[in-house]
Amino acid sequence: MNAIKVLALALILAGALGLVYGGFTYTKETHEAKLGPIELSVKDKETVNIPVWAGVGAIAIGGALLIFGTKR
Repeated sequence: MNAIKVLALALILAGALGLVYGGFTYTKETHEAKLGPIELSVKDKETVNIPVWAGVGAIAIGGALLIFGTKR
């Protein structure tokens, strides 16, 4: 399997996951304070939304690469 096929399949998979889940969430530590033996930290949840057009576009580009990228 050459690199173009791998890239095409990765784009199709990423686009499908973007459409199914619509985004992802991660936790980020933002503030930290140490007051003697006491340590305080704040963890913020950040959400990244993936637009529908990006998922569809990734699937379309991956499909085009899969079909037309290997012809020589």
